[in-house]
Amino acid sequence: MVITTALTGLTALTLTAPSGYLAPIEWGRVPLTLDALPRVVYTAHRGGALEVPENSMAGLLTAYERGTAQVIDFDTRILRDGTLVVMHDKTLDRTTYATGPVHLLDRYQWHGVLVRPDASLPGRWRPERAPTVEEVLDRFGGRIMLMLEAKDPRSVGKLAGMIRARGLTRSVFVNTNTPSVARRAHELGLLAQLWRSKEQMRTDRPEQWTSYVDVLDVDYKARDSDLRRAVNSGVPRVWAHTVTTAKQRDRVLRLGCNGVITDTPGLLARTPVAPAGPAGRA
Repeated sequence: MVITTALTGLTALTLTAPSGYLAPIEWGRVPLTLDALPRVVYTAHRGGALEVPENSMAGLLTAYERGTAQVIDFDTRILRDGTLVVMHDKTLDRTTYATGPVHLLDRYQWHGVLVRPDASLPGRWRPERAPTVEEVLDRFGGRIMLMLEAKDPRSVGKLAGMIRARGLTRSVFVNTNTPSVARRAHELGLLAQLWRSKEQMRTDRPEQWTSYVDVLDVDYKARDSDLRRAVNSGVPRVWAHTVTTAKQRDRVLRLGCNGVITDTPGLLARTPVAPAGPAGRA
């Protein structure tokens, strides 16, 4: 077994994880829930897309084993037969050896899709079968907090059924860019996350979402005033995306965000937060 320590702001969380891919992952008798999250949260975006093959089982497992994030993020899409799969893009072209629209495949065809690791990634990675959402929930559900972005709004009802059936309603954030979809997720008993671009944040009134949004997922490139407005909105968790450098992280934390969604969780875990300078300036 490999013992890794996750950086958790003011405390350290020790995780026990297996040394072998696809070995059983043990946690506790009850699922890990958002109540166990630290004051400052690191989320591995697509597993940490500048460090591991994005949205791959090997990448997600590596993010889990390294222990440098408390939440693992992945994207979901729906196939023509209703199967929910792990994929960011509408097409297969960028991240797999296949081409064409994702939604035209069925479950059988999906099992033939191989993830193509980006040549720029550190380390050595092998092609592997692209996972389904069911496989990721069964692999990691309750062992670490998960964040999934529902790229197809019509899939939220089915996602809710899968999450409820596994007892993970307090262990999985369902992310969307659409407030009405976030409200729907909340009404289905899920943890709702709403992401916003820097352009949207200029006119957003985030205080309108406090009754149903659990995480407000804001663009780190937004203006200081817009980030502060989000932080002071009353939404309990305001996490900034998609952070890749320590400087970006330090700025959003200084402005009051209590989490970062990052493509480089390993880098950020190795780099201490810079102390604030005079008058709160870094």
